[in-house]
Amino acid sequence: MAIVRNDSLTRVVMLLCFGTAILSLAVHWRMTTMTPRTQLKTAGGNVLSGQAWAAEKPGQVTQEKRHNAIAYHISSLLSGQGSAQQKSSQNLASENNQLIVDLSDRRVYVQRGDLVIASYPIAVGKKGWETPTGSFQVMYRQLNPIWRHPITGKIFSSGADSPLGDRWIGFWSDGRNQIGFHGTPDEEVIGSAISHGCLRMRNPDVRLLYNQVSLGTPVEVRQ
Repeated sequence: MAIVRNDSLTRVVMLLCFGTAILSLAVHWRMTTMTPRTQLKTAGGNVLSGQAWAAEKPGQVTQEKRHNAIAYHISSLLSGQGSAQQKSSQNLASENNQLIVDLSDRRVYVQRGDLVIASYPIAVGKKGWETPTGSFQVMYRQLNPIWRHPITGKIFSSGADSPLGDRWIGFWSDGRNQIGFHGTPDEEVIGSAISHGCLRMRNPDVRLLYNQVSLGTPVEVRQ
């Protein structure tokens, strides 16, 4: 009887092993015959995995490309919305800024509330052409401005060698002439009193300042 029981136990173990092997083969077959769309999900969105599977299944290439195109289009739309939201946030941040110009220090400070978030060196108006002091606000913002010399009337076109650089931020005007922040190709003059009232800045600095202000940003010019 002991021998019979051992033979029965052996058969049960063999049946279990055989069943496990069959189940493993079935699972493997199922995974290798999954649709490209399911395989993309299990790959965590890996597009390369989906493209390799499509190459093995020529009849499904068109459908897979269509899915990828739709996904790319949706991604582009979401990216565009994100950019718009980011620009909106930047505009809102710039509206909360104010500029403090210290003519003695030859610097402009970007202030948000009581916190100074940036400062840049500037060149100021020379004797007889002093930069006006007082409370103003940004009136003009312009990319690649064209400049007319206040004395000779000569017109300088925009470009790398323009006396205004590639950004203009105006905060004062008498109806004919304007005063504001602008770039300059002559960075060695920064920190001196050399302009006709305007505040000259290094081109990289004025580009940053341009993005930190909006129309109506307060400008306080102090001696």
